[in-house]
Amino acid sequence: RKMSKLFVRGLAWGTDDRSLNTAFSQYGELVEAKVCMERDDPRKSRGFGFVTFKSEEHAARALEMNDREVDGRRIQVSMDGDKGKGKGGSDRYDGGDRYRSG
Repeated sequence: RKMSKLFVRGLAWGTDDRSLNTAFSQYGELVEAKVCMERDDPRKSRGFGFVTFKSEEHAARALEMNDREVDGRRIQVSMDGDKGKGKGGSDRYDGGDRYRSG
């Protein structure tokens, strides 16, 4: 079995690795759940993160989390590497907490 990583954006500022793990662990065994933090302030979330599952099957099931609420915010979930899936364009991280197409 091949591991599979999901990209999660739209996270609440208060979401940490533990709450991300809790939200996704119902779909299968996780290798890691990691919220990306600001370089200049490692206590501050950048609003996105990654969840790695032991199997592609579990990761595919966890795509059900797309548009669900975690810590009061609706999150967007996609397979890591699926740029702009469902939007008809590619998404780029612009350094803030917003994404732009293009």
